[in-house]
Amino acid sequence: MNDQPRSRPRNSDGKGGGKPYRRPKKDPVRILAFEALRAVDERDAYANLVLPPLLRKAREGGNFDGRDAALATELVYGTLRRQGTYDAIIAACIDRPLREVDPPVLDVLALGAHQLLGTRIPSHAAVSASVELARVVLGDGRARFVNAVLRKIAAEDLDGWLEKVAPPYDEDAEDHLAIVHSHPRWVVSALWDALGGGRAGIEDLLEADNERPEVTLVARPGRSTTDELTDALGEEGALPGRWSPYAVRMAEGGEPGALEAVKDGRAGVQDEGSQLVAVALANAPIEGRDERWLDGCAGPGGKAALLAALAAERGAALLASEKQPHRARLVERALAGNPGPYQVIAADGTRPPWREGSFDRVLMDVPCSGLGALRRRPEARWRRRPEDLEGFAPLQRGLLREALSAVRVGGVVGYATCSPHLAETRIVVEDVLKGRGGAPVEAEWIDVRPLMPGVAGLGEGPDVQLWPHLHGTDAMYLALLRRTA
Repeated sequence: MNDQPRSRPRNSDGKGGGKPYRRPKKDPVRILAFEALRAVDERDAYANLVLPPLLRKAREGGNFDGRDAALATELVYGTLRRQGTYDAIIAACIDRPLREVDPPVLDVLALGAHQLLGTRIPSHAAVSASVELARVVLGDGRARFVNAVLRKIAAEDLDGWLEKVAPPYDEDAEDHLAIVHSHPRWVVSALWDALGGGRAGIEDLLEADNERPEVTLVARPGRSTTDELTDALGEEGALPGRWSPYAVRMAEGGEPGALEAVKDGRAGVQDEGSQLVAVALANAPIEGRDERWLDGCAGPGGKAALLAALAAERGAALLASEKQPHRARLVERALAGNPGPYQVIAADGTRPPWREGSFDRVLMDVPCSGLGALRRRPEARWRRRPEDLEGFAPLQRGLLREALSAVRVGGVVGYATCSPHLAETRIVVEDVLKGRGGAPVEAEWIDVRPLMPGVAGLGEGPDVQLWPHLHGTDAMYLALLRRTA
C-alpha cells in the first residue's frame, strides 16, 4: 500500500510538483487474483484449493457477482497455465534476469501479460488496471516499473511475441514447444515419448493441457442417476458424459456444490477418466467369489465412492485404505451414506494390515507426478522436476507388489495413475511382473480395452492410456492384472 498523504503533489516521475497525488483504485477482482497467485507461489498451494474460499469470501462481502468470479478464475488459471510463455516475454522486456525480480512484481506482470495477450480485454484497460493493482499491492515506485514493462508487451500480440522469444521448431523442437505451449522442456520430452512421436499429437496434447477442463459429475449408482443430475441442471446446463454411464458434464458457469445430490454425497465431481478406471476394475471378469474389494490408496475418495456404490449393487464390501489420516477423513466423508458395507482405515499400503489373498478386486491408484492432470492443476508443471520421478518409483512398485499380494488367486488388480509418463506407467508394471527390485509376481495382463466400450483411440493394449486431447479426460493410465499363483 502507498502511504503518501493524499494532498502531496506528484508528477509522473514521482518528484514534487505537477498533478496532486491520486490514491490507487482498488479492483477487487484483480486483487483477489493476485492474492491467489501469491498463495500458490509462497505456500506451494494449489489454485483449485485456494480460489474457492477466496471467491466465497468475496461474494459474502457483497459487490462481487458471478461475472467477477468468472473473470478472477480466468485470470488465475490463465496466468498459471501460460506462466512459461509469459516469463519468456517478460524476460525479453527487462534488462535483468527474472530471478532478480521480486516474485510479487512478477505476479503482477504475469497477470497483466495474460490480460494483454490471452484475453479480449482492450490493451489500454489491461495496462491501466494492472498498474492500479501494482500501486495497491506494490507501491507507486514499482508500479512505474510495471507500467513500463507492460507497455512494451502491449506493442505486440501473442503470435508476434512467440516469433521473437521461441526458437524455430526445426532448430530446437522441444524448446519451441515448451515456450509456445508453456510447459517445462522436460515435460514436453516426457509427454512426447509417451505419445510415441509425431508433431500433431504432441501439439494437440499441449494445447489441451492449456484449456479449461469441463466440470464432470458422477451419479453414484444406487444413490443417484444421470437423469436426476440432468433434470437438476436443466436442459441447457447439462451435457451427457462422453464415455462413462454415470457421467454428466456441466455447461460452463454451473455450480456443482449447489446441487442437492452433490450436497448429500449421492453424486460428486469426478473426471470421466477416473470414472472409467473404477468401472473397468469393477467389470473385469473373475472366477469364483466377488465379495471383498480394496481401494489401497483411497484418498481423497472419489474412486472409492464409486467403487463402494458398485460393490453395494453386488452385495460386496469395500475396504478403503489411505495412509494419511486427514485424507482418510475425506474418504469417510465421500463414502458416508453408501448403502452397502464399507470400512475406511488409515494404513500404509506398503505395510498393510490385511492378510495375503484377502480380496477379490484391488485398486491401487498410486501417488505420482500428476502430469496427467495439468489442465486442473496447471501450477504442478512448474513444481515438478525430473528427479521427482525417482522418488515415486520405489513407492509405486512397492504398492503394486502389495496389491498383487492382497488379491486372491484369480482376483484382479487395477494399477492406476494420473500420469502418462512411461516411468510411472507400463515400466512400473513390467518391472514388478519381471521381478526387478523384488521377487517376480505370478500374474497375467487383462486387456482393458473391452472394459471401456465405445472409447476410441485406446492403443494396442492390454493396458490403456487416456488423453485430454483424444478423450477429453485427464491422462489416466490403467493396467489390469489377474493373479495366477
